[in-house]
Amino acid sequence: MNISAEKLDIIQRICEIQDNDLIDIIKRIIDIPHSSGKDWLDQITQEEKESINRGLHDLQLGKVYSHDQIRKRYEKWLED
Repeated sequence: MNISAEKLDIIQRICEIQDNDLIDIIKRIIDIPHSSGKDWLDQITQEEKESINRGLHDLQLGKVYSHDQIRKRYEKWLED
């Protein structure tokens, strides 16, 4: 499929979306090339910023797990 056909397919699929949250995500993706030079932190939601801050706070408190610890904890779901 050539680029024009790909674009038309994407446009058609976007026209069928009824989820406002998904439309917002698509708009943010489309705006990425136009937002060059801006700090990525200014481009994320307040909820995302709060989540990052909670993670940093947990890190400072030592409330973290190594990759190996997580693999052991969830290995029954990680099996092929």
